[in-house]
Amino acid sequence: MALRDDIEAAINSNSAENGSNTPDFLLAEFLTDCLAAFDKAVGSRERWYGRGAAANPEGAAQLPAPGSV
Repeated sequence: MALRDDIEAAINSNSAENGSNTPDFLLAEFLTDCLAAFDKAVGSRERWYGRGAAANPEGAAQLPAPGSV
């Protein structure tokens, strides 16, 4: 199961979508897009400081680019 699917299932099983009345799959897509955007920002920060792109720890989820899901 992909990360987005896991997040969607967690949202659904906890009825976390009720507060915004937004379908769980849309919230899961939004959250994975946020994670991908944060990863991009961290990479940009690391390049700015001349440290290269941040290393991806072994086993870390590979997120799709925002909007590609």
